[in-house]
Amino acid sequence: MSRNKSRRKICVVVNSRANYGRIKSVMRAVQDHPDLELQTIVGASALLYRFGHAVDNIRADGFEPSATVYSIVEGENPTTMAKSTGMAIMDLSTQFENLRPDVVLTVADRFETIATAIAASYMNIPVAHTQGGEVTGSIDESVRHAVSKLAHVHFPATELARNYLLRMGEEAERVHMTGCPAIDLIADLDLTLPSDLFSSNKGVGATLDPSQPYLVVLQHPVTTEFGQGFEQVQETLAAVLALDMQTAWLWPNVDAGSDDVSKGLRMHREINGDGKLHFYRNFTPEDYARLIANAACLIGNSSSGLREGAFLGTPTVDVGTRQARREHGENVVHAGYDRAEIEAMARQQIAHGRFPKTALFGDGSAGRQIADILAGAPISVQKRLSYS
Repeated sequence: MSRNKSRRKICVVVNSRANYGRIKSVMRAVQDHPDLELQTIVGASALLYRFGHAVDNIRADGFEPSATVYSIVEGENPTTMAKSTGMAIMDLSTQFENLRPDVVLTVADRFETIATAIAASYMNIPVAHTQGGEVTGSIDESVRHAVSKLAHVHFPATELARNYLLRMGEEAERVHMTGCPAIDLIADLDLTLPSDLFSSNKGVGATLDPSQPYLVVLQHPVTTEFGQGFEQVQETLAAVLALDMQTAWLWPNVDAGSDDVSKGLRMHREINGDGKLHFYRNFTPEDYARLIANAACLIGNSSSGLREGAFLGTPTVDVGTRQARREHGENVVHAGYDRAEIEAMARQQIAHGRFPKTALFGDGSAGRQIADILAGAPISVQKRLSYS
């Protein structure tokens, strides 16, 4: 694609609360860049109230959506997940035709991410992809690498991920090791825990005292283990209850199996009450960083414990297979779906306390680097395998 005299239009597609936290710094850098024009499409669970309505955070930060795409088919099972992907492809194609971006930027490995990459690449719109080349479990592993093969420019978060992209046959000039934009958000942030953080973010459950130690739990469904989410979350619940600490528990994402995890949490509340648990739908990206930065331990299967947690030094217990083989710092230990093992690992991490922070996933400059590359690099939709 030749460089136009006008500003290059970068269309960022935001599909979830986590998605936004991991692309916000790039959106800001693109918005502020003299040679770029930011377009924003907000879709999928980022538009849904029960998954946090992240679009409110997006608007509050000054990013008015250029378009919205409602594509989630109710059910949270493998069939509806596939249908939601198809719906997103159709609706995104229409929005790309209307907006006519020069580059579409998509994030990581969600099913909405592959919908974005398919729609844009078939329309001869170059695709830029962050967090490619990483290794994990679940369907995310397959989706991430499929998106990498559709993408025309790559912004991996680690050197190992960069090397994997090159070994996948991606041309070296298309692969730019920038680090993860999620780190930008926390690198210069005041991480002091606000006295009203627990109360201002509402939710339901026990009253949490920010002056006392607390746990954070975030357990998503594992799509390749569909049907097992109810039993899996029961093990985590039992371990957390045995720890007997006040706990901020975030609701799971929209992936197939979400209803099973949610059912486990709702049944617990109905039978046992709230105890020391408080359930939240969403935090702003900044408040979530403060939340996990000050937690005694983060438990569950969110990549934030491995990614942001490495930079923050947050003690983390990674549960199950969702993050299997993902790079991480010394702040992370692993546990299976077993209450005794989860409890034991959590006690070990709590006793240890904070870990030294590491820049494994970046130093806080990814957004600026990505914006500069998008503004100046030649980007072609014609790809070829390269095993030089």
